[in-house]
Amino acid sequence: MSLLTGSNAALAALILRLTLGIAALAHGLMKVFVFTLPGTVQYFESIGYPGIFAYLTVLAEVVGGLLLIAGIGTRLVALGQIPVLIGAALVHAGNGWVFSSPNGGWEFPVIWTAALVVQALLGDGAAAIGPRLYGRLSARGTAIRA
Repeated sequence: MSLLTGSNAALAALILRLTLGIAALAHGLMKVFVFTLPGTVQYFESIGYPGIFAYLTVLAEVVGGLLLIAGIGTRLVALGQIPVLIGAALVHAGNGWVFSSPNGGWEFPVIWTAALVVQALLGDGAAAIGPRLYGRLSARGTAIRA
């Protein structure tokens, strides 16, 4: 009998989903309230990314974080977060391994990316709102899996 069956897998997915959602939301809100949107745009442009990527990143982090916390479209949202983290890893790639290095290292966004892949494989987990919404939205009464 495997530990990753039934309620254990659902609980593991819930814990991971909440952790990823809260982290994404915190990072997005930091870009809005600490760095400000104009400051975030300026930073993105200073490292060679188009300014629009700053807005897309904030949107992905805030909305994606909220959706992960709620458990709505978990697999798709987790997959949608991966390009944001790949971008972060690329920004920090030249700074070394440890994120406490000057300007941050690349291990944190790479580990976060791996966690998002695991979340996409696990799905919603326990206490997710999404499956109840999918059931209501489905014409045949079957849950639509995201």
